[in-house]
Amino acid sequence: MKAVYDYNTDTLTVIFSEAAVAESDEDKEGVILDYDACGNLVSVELLDASRRVSDPRSVTLELAG
Repeated sequence: MKAVYDYNTDTLTVIFSEAAVAESDEDKEGVILDYDACGNLVSVELLDASRRVSDPRSVTLELAG
């Protein structure tokens, strides 16, 4: 899994798989879900990320269990 913040476009992308994106769906305004050819979630894109999260340039990973 990888998180990428693009300062120029103010887009935060969380990538779950390196599979090719076959379809994208804007679930809610500014939240784009990308799927592979089998319907598996590949990534989530947040447009206008600086308005949606407290600090899109910082990521904290927490492991449960």
